Amino acid sequence: MDPLNPDEIERYKRHILLPEVGGSGQQKLKAARVLVIGAGGLGAPVLHYLAAAGVGTLGLVDDDRVSLSNLQRQVIHDTGTIGEMKTQSAAETIARLNPHVRTLRFEERFDATFAAMHLPRFDLVIDGSDNFDTRYASAEAAEAARLPLVTGAVGRFDGTVTVLMPYAEDGEGRLNPTYRDLFPVKPPQGLLPDCAQTGVIGALTGVIGTLMAMEAIKLITGIGEPLVGRLLSYDGLAASFNTIRYRRRGKA
Repeated sequence: MDPLNPDEIERYKRHILLPEVGGSGQQKLKAARVLVIGAGGLGAPVLHYLAAAGVGTLGLVDDDRVSLSNLQRQVIHDTGTIGEMKTQSAAETIARLNPHVRTLRFEERFDATFAAMHLPRFDLVIDGSDNFDTRYASAEAAEAARLPLVTGAVGRFDGTVTVLMPYAEDGEGRLNPTYRDLFPVKPPQGLLPDCAQTGVIGALTGVIGTLMAMEAIKLITGIGEPLVGRLLSYDGLAASFNTIRYRRRGKA
């Protein structure tokens, strides 16, 4: 791993002071290559905090442009970037925040073809997309590539986060669960309305996206217990968190 230069040591001092992270953990962050699917409501806080944390390479996948209605929650963009590609707007913000972070922009949809071409370049995948097609595609692609996946979703006032590593075994020697163990069947098209139809409280995406960034940092540095086999849910109106354990269905 590349050593940290004096500027990086000063920048990440509060990380380095933590015995659980230290200089070696910060070097792991610097060496990490993370692909973030979606530069919107969830992707915005994920990208902000991973860039601030010193993740060395961030891949940004999004084929959409910034619109005025995005700005209530997609805080990596601003009024001056309306009309820009979201990947470009996010990359500009990251560059201002931390010049030590390299961004790779992919202005396209994530699908199996994209995954086959690009996933080998990354160590970790984070899915902040807003549709089930991409969620299932990212889960299947990350499993095939044997990469950990942090995935999150939000409703109007609630959200969830989990970590998928179905290619690895748990402490009892069983394979970890897949995305389909949690959500066996993709909902029919149009059954669940999106936020453009029902709305979403902006700060909620900050809560869930920040939790996703925290899981990514834990995975990269090897600290703590990631949310593997656990679905963390947050009810914003009740100000409550709950955790549901789930396992692989059938034989491991």
